[in-house]
Amino acid sequence: MNILDTDKRAQILNCLAEGCSMRSTARLTGVAKKTVERMLVSAGRACAAYQDKAMRNLPCKLLQVDEVWSFTYAKEKNVPAHLQGRKDVGDTWTWIAIDAKSKLVPCFHVGKRDAFDANVFIKDLATRLASRVQLTSDGLRAYVEAVEGAFGSEIDYAQLIKLYGNENSGGEVRYSPPACIGARKTRVSGKPVTRHVSTSFVERQNLTLRMGNRRFTRLTNGFSKKLENHKHAAAIHFMHYNFCRIHTTLRVTPAMEAGITDHVWTMEEVVALTNLE
Repeated sequence: MNILDTDKRAQILNCLAEGCSMRSTARLTGVAKKTVERMLVSAGRACAAYQDKAMRNLPCKLLQVDEVWSFTYAKEKNVPAHLQGRKDVGDTWTWIAIDAKSKLVPCFHVGKRDAFDANVFIKDLATRLASRVQLTSDGLRAYVEAVEGAFGSEIDYAQLIKLYGNENSGGEVRYSPPACIGARKTRVSGKPVTRHVSTSFVERQNLTLRMGNRRFTRLTNGFSKKLENHKHAAAIHFMHYNFCRIHTTLRVTPAMEAGITDHVWTMEEVVALTNLE
């Protein structure tokens, strides 16, 4: 079997991590699309496994969580009748947690926007933390039960509920959501510090995800056709974000700021993880 050398595999991963589609990656690197897809799968599995192992006993103190919408195969309203009810097609939500200080993403979860996936995500987050934290989410009701089930009373938890004005009735509104006219901070449990109740960092992370991952770009045909490939792409993105990409404000990677690693990872090191899969 022909195996690509490390430099070529690192080049493929760099393209995928920087937002290129599989077809454009194939054209840029001079390899077949099937080869890019196999690399996506093997690297995605390796990145997910490594982050699951490395993101333990974390010193995070101020956490924010949010969900990012995308879709797999087709938008929910366009899912064929014979595929209705399946969790691997239609609207797909990526649940993300971020530490406000180190900008580390300790965990993420790809699924639906319902109580089941909220519980899976929050329970996973709880197992990765070393001590009591302050958590902020949006007003999604599923978070309340999930946080109580995972943390009990050992958390300072608040919700930031944004208030929006009426949609502009004139002109083009497709790309312009209603203006945010205010926000209400609501304590749910514990004693959260009011000035730290915010979702700004996780919402900025949502933009980073959409800019750096082709599958999350709105209003294009770059969406995922398979849920598994969507998960692999997300794993590669967060591996690159946490370990390889220097954060502009921190001047180091989030993983270095959190004390998980002492150097900036190269894509060759990520490729080495796939050899251990």
